[in-house]
Amino acid sequence: MEKLFEKAMWQTRFLVILAVVFGLLGAIVLFVVASLDIWNVTKYTFDTIITNAHPKNFHEDIVSGIIGAVDLYLIAVVMLIFSFGVYELFISPIDHIESAKEDSKILSITSLDQLKDKIAKVIIMVLVVNFFQRVLHTNYTSALEMLYFALAVTALAVGLYFLGKIGKK
Repeated sequence: MEKLFEKAMWQTRFLVILAVVFGLLGAIVLFVVASLDIWNVTKYTFDTIITNAHPKNFHEDIVSGIIGAVDLYLIAVVMLIFSFGVYELFISPIDHIESAKEDSKILSITSLDQLKDKIAKVIIMVLVVNFFQRVLHTNYTSALEMLYFALAVTALAVGLYFLGKIGKK
């Protein structure tokens, strides 16, 4: 009875296939949507240039659209890392990764802590990109607001510096 229960319990690990499949599907959807966003920004840019129009906030709109797409790409990367990591942790190591060079093992996950660290770093980058997208549309009316902006950028830079130090010796 115990062996039968343990075997059944061990087989339930395959339920994570749902998270893997839908995580990959979510990543694909985000890659496609981000690519379409960049395509639309490109069309808007060329249409504006060809018609010799120059709408208000033209440059900010272009940069904001591209940064928004980069944000989606980064979230898609989170989904990709999550899917690969969960598959490797619960189902099986991916054979192709095993035969790859040491440098190309970015998607190789050997522990939950490693998966968490990789996802956390990408999520922080998503937040940084999102911050800069929002900053583009902020109007500064006083020197104090500019100082707050400078302090926020400095805090981001310091945080990214220390984030880069994690795991390196």
